[in-house]
Amino acid sequence: MAMFKPGSSTEPTSEIELTLSCRNLLDCDMFSKSDPMCVVYMKTPETTKWIEICRTECINNSLNPNFVTKVHVLYRFEVQQLIKFEVYDIDSNLHDLKFQDFLGSCETTLGHIVSSVTLTLPLKGVKTNNKGQVIVKAEELPACHDEVTLHFNGKDLVRSDWISKFFSWFSKAYPFLELYKVGEDGQYQLVYRTEVVNWTNNPTWKPLTLPVRSLCGTDFDRDIKVVCYHYKYNGNHSLIGEFHVTMNQLKKGPGPENDHKCVKPKSSKIYGSIRLNHFELKKTFTFLDYIMNGTQINCTFAIDFTASNGDPKDYNSLHYLSNRPNQYEQALVAVGDIIQDYDSDKVFPALGFGARIPPHGDVSHEFFLNLQASDPYCAGIEGVINAYHHCIRSVQLFGPTNFSPVINHVAKFAQAYQDGSQYFILLIITDGVITDMFHTKQVLMI
Repeated sequence: MAMFKPGSSTEPTSEIELTLSCRNLLDCDMFSKSDPMCVVYMKTPETTKWIEICRTECINNSLNPNFVTKVHVLYRFEVQQLIKFEVYDIDSNLHDLKFQDFLGSCETTLGHIVSSVTLTLPLKGVKTNNKGQVIVKAEELPACHDEVTLHFNGKDLVRSDWISKFFSWFSKAYPFLELYKVGEDGQYQLVYRTEVVNWTNNPTWKPLTLPVRSLCGTDFDRDIKVVCYHYKYNGNHSLIGEFHVTMNQLKKGPGPENDHKCVKPKSSKIYGSIRLNHFELKKTFTFLDYIMNGTQINCTFAIDFTASNGDPKDYNSLHYLSNRPNQYEQALVAVGDIIQDYDSDKVFPALGFGARIPPHGDVSHEFFLNLQASDPYCAGIEGVINAYHHCIRSVQLFGPTNFSPVINHVAKFAQAYQDGSQYFILLIITDGVITDMFHTKQVLMI
């Protein structure tokens, strides 16, 4: 299904979901297998460097991982979109990739992936050995925004590995589920992996919520495979059994229709059952759904007037006024020009914080940008810019940099509308220093 970018009727785009897996990775760990994660980057003609767009989860002790995390990208037919995959062995909780072991990378184009449907790319760049592949599967996502919540439990699940056969005390399992959908190539793709429930043959897993389109697209008769495993720390999980179901069958809810026998493939032996405890299908609304049905966007601007920005008369100050827009003006225009299209009256409240304000020079962390006592509103983005120019010439930059007062100011208005008719945005433009971090976090968690 083709979509079109706002403001362009000539460039068709589609939302694409990429499913990633790796095979035959290099083993960098001494006493166990590598713990791989894949990092995905994109580069287009508009960008001059690689931009990170996704990181998968880390899978412990596996040289052949199947990642649950999906990569969602907007495919643009008329633009060459370069894409790069880097695989790392995760040895640290640190976000910086330089602390992880690099297993290799590969590059291609999104167009190549889409035209191939399933593409296998060799990993390159490992110092000791070029080894392993990244497998990428692409599927166009339909315009379905519903979510499904499923809640499963297991009954009398039986381990079939040799140790449980000879030692009855070890017969209990550490069971978890994996849910698979059928891709356009007819192959199963991993969609979701539950948590492991410890040492029981009668587990109850946490409810899981997924986009319907990631599980079956818009076809409620599309096959869904559910596989139950016994978890092993070394990554060689033991298969307990599996069953097949459809969304239409799941819709029937708890009962005999959704009491599924756990059977091993090519075998008729039953290793327990998986039951559906709860099913809920919920429509989720998009931004356009709200906008097209009358939701009003209310944007408030809050500008940092603390002394750390530098003297406005100094050329190096972020508040320096000249015939060229400073960084605060650029940010106001860049966001405001977009936001005002969704505001019916195009009148914006604008605040300032962290300055001494006239007439008495009192320090304020919540004052109106136009310096009026009771009316914070400015007519359009031009009115906000004009109020800013007047304010920067009238106040004395001071401090500290407190965010919580302006957040509370907007929150009070937002709390009055609980019906979806109004949506409130607060844009705080600052030089990056926050002095009331604790109170800011408290306000955001309310």
